[in-house]
Amino acid sequence: MKPIPIEFHIGPLVLHTYGFGLGITFWFAYWYLSRRFHRYGLSTTWLEKSFIWIIVMAVIGARIVHCVAHTGYYLAHPLLVFAVWQGGLSSYGGIAGGLIVALWALHKYNPEISFRTAADVTVPVLLASWAIGRLLGPQLMYAGGGHPTTAWYGMQYAGEVGNRIPVPIFQSLETTATYVIVLQLARLYPKWKMPALSLAVTAYGIWSIGRFFDQYLWLAVPRVWDAVEVFALISLAASIVILIVLLQRRGKDDTIVATPRPLEVADSHG
Repeated sequence: MKPIPIEFHIGPLVLHTYGFGLGITFWFAYWYLSRRFHRYGLSTTWLEKSFIWIIVMAVIGARIVHCVAHTGYYLAHPLLVFAVWQGGLSSYGGIAGGLIVALWALHKYNPEISFRTAADVTVPVLLASWAIGRLLGPQLMYAGGGHPTTAWYGMQYAGEVGNRIPVPIFQSLETTATYVIVLQLARLYPKWKMPALSLAVTAYGIWSIGRFFDQYLWLAVPRVWDAVEVFALISLAASIVILIVLLQRRGKDDTIVATPRPLEVADSHG
């Protein structure tokens, strides 16, 4: 399959497909997150006042972590640090950067909503957005894809020689599967009296497993102990430890947020 155009020209203006796709993804995340908060009867003031800054800090954090993980390359090509349209955004860095602003905004504008409750309501949105973002972002960027392949599913990417493993498509599929699992757990966890934050921690652990095997099977050079692999394993271990602690406090802490209200009630909020 031939590569998808990575940029379009309108007169002197250059539009990068990668950035356009991420813009759609951010819009979807805002819409879906607002909808979920309304369905659970939670205010979205914090989101409305901070979403642009969440995006800005997520991109900055994602770029910083990516550049740090590839220090040698960017020391040799310092101007490419700013070439975000060519890809190179770390998912973990994006989560960290956006989380800092989100926590601040939640505390400032809606202190009545606990972080743990907000995390459980938000995590399906993050998974759905990441699945969409893989298709509308890395799949459309310069030098995308994974290792070279001669398999039937191989794709051509601009700036690459030969066919490559379409990793963004695979990542989108596996994250969609994780999203479906998490939605089912969101229905079961209240019945099991799981503490607040349990859903977010479980989702993060499952997602980290996928990130590890993404790198190990299709992306990492060398194949083992890539920076993303190491951080994925650390994240998985942290998720397991936190979940165990939460389970030990079951019945002592607030339980996970209850089943959302019907859509017609939620839609009356806007």
